[in-house]
Amino acid sequence: MPAGEKAGQGPLAGLNKGAMAAFLARPRPLDLGEVSFVDGEGVAKSLSDWRGKVVLLNIWATWCVPCREEMATLDKLQAALGGNDFQVVAVNIDRGGADKPKNFLAETGATHLSLYTDPTGKLFSKLKAVGMPTTLLIDREGHEIGRLVGPANWDSPDALALIKAAIAAPA
Repeated sequence: MPAGEKAGQGPLAGLNKGAMAAFLARPRPLDLGEVSFVDGEGVAKSLSDWRGKVVLLNIWATWCVPCREEMATLDKLQAALGGNDFQVVAVNIDRGGADKPKNFLAETGATHLSLYTDPTGKLFSKLKAVGMPTTLLIDREGHEIGRLVGPANWDSPDALALIKAAIAAPA
């Protein structure tokens, strides 16, 4: 979809502009099936743990140079909007344990984001990600309503408008 076209129908229409020009809204919400990973303590998590919240699911790696810059904006987005209605869930796909991604979050100053990892290495292909980072916007029912491949400025006014529209959308 060209950047000038509307981002789908409904609450996200026209919001793929400026910093969110690369955001592609789904014409209809997409069922992702079971999406699982672990938290920083190794406890199994899935998207269903956030049912009822809008989730920005970010897939990242410590070796991904654009991820380093983007992480600060995701942290600011979580600080600004995170709560009962919204959560940034940033899942690291590195192999070899949680120490490296945990240090990465500390180095980038991401104090509002929790550590999530994918020790199975299956998340990237399960979500049909094609580049790093990849970020999915998930509705309150756990369906993908849009995605952005590549880095983005997630604390920009354009991103905040997009996320707020998703939060305000009827379930």
